[in-house]
Amino acid sequence: MRTGEWREWVQRIGRLSREDRLALRGELAARDSLDVALEVIEAPGTRCCLHCTGTQVVRNGHANGLQRYRCHDCRKTFNALTGTALARRHHRSKWLNQSVALTQGQSLRQVARQLGIALSTAHRWRHRFLRQPGVERIAALHGIAEVDETYFLHSYKGQKRLPRKARHRGGKACTRGLAPDLVPVLVARDRSGQTANLILPSTRAADMASALRPLLPTDTVLCTDGSSALAAAARSLGVEHHAINVSAGSRVRDAWHIQNVNAFDSRLKGWMARFKGIATRYLAHYLGWFRALDRSGCLASTPALFLTLAVQH
Repeated sequence: MRTGEWREWVQRIGRLSREDRLALRGELAARDSLDVALEVIEAPGTRCCLHCTGTQVVRNGHANGLQRYRCHDCRKTFNALTGTALARRHHRSKWLNQSVALTQGQSLRQVARQLGIALSTAHRWRHRFLRQPGVERIAALHGIAEVDETYFLHSYKGQKRLPRKARHRGGKACTRGLAPDLVPVLVARDRSGQTANLILPSTRAADMASALRPLLPTDTVLCTDGSSALAAAARSLGVEHHAINVSAGSRVRDAWHIQNVNAFDSRLKGWMARFKGIATRYLAHYLGWFRALDRSGCLASTPALFLTLAVQH
C-alpha cells in the first residue's frame, strides 16, 4: 500500500465508532490467525505429487488462498491440504484457535462458544483434527520398555439405539474384574518417553504379542507387572523379560520397574475424566490426543501443534 493510501485508511479509522473499531479488531485478528494457519499448512519442504508421488511438480496458480501445484507425470493438480483430514474444509481463519482449544483440552461447548460455530461443527472439527494423531504410531521402543494394560468402559455415547440400558456420566462396569464391557488398552513406554497405546481385541497373550511385535526389537528389555499373559507374550517375542509383582508390594528391583508406564496411565485416566465417558468408536482419537499433549511438554509454545498434525499426509 502506498503512503497516501495508508494515511487515508488511518484517517477513516479515526472516524469509526467504538463498535466499528471492535468489529475491525476482530477482522484483523481473524486475518492474522488465517495467515499463521496458512504458514503451517504450506510449511516449506520437499513437494511431491500427492496422487502419484511424482517429483516433476510445478506451481499452477492459487485456489482458495492456497498455492496449487500440477504434476507433469499424472497431469493432476493438488494443494497442501489434498489427502489430509482438513481437505475441502472451510473457515480456515478459525483453525488455529481450534488447535489452541485442543491443547487446552476444552469441551465441545466451550469451543463452539469461543469460535462461534455450531456444536455439531465443533464435534466434527475435533475428530478431523485428531484423525492423524489417532493413527500415528512410533516406529519402535528402545532400551528398557515398560508395558501395562489399562481399561476403559465400552461406550455407545452419541448413538440413539443402544444394545443395553443407558448409563449416565460414564457409569460403572456391569461386573467386577475384567468385565465384558471393558475395552483393554495396552500402554507401552520406554525410558526416553516414546509411548504407544494399543487397543486390543482381548487380553489373550496372542493378541498382546501381535500388538507388541512391531514395537519391540529383539534387544529390548521388557518390564511388566505380574501378568501371566504379558509373560507369555514376552516368551513368544523372544525378548528379555522382568516381571515386577506390584500386587505383592514389590515396585522396584534394581533397574527394573514399571513406574514410568504407571505414571502415564495415571495422567491419562485423570485427563480422560473431564469428558465424563467417551465413545469407544473415538477412543483411538482420544488416546492420540493425550499422547500428543504428553509428548509436547510446554503447550504454551506450541499453539499450532494439532493443526500441524492434522495437515500431515
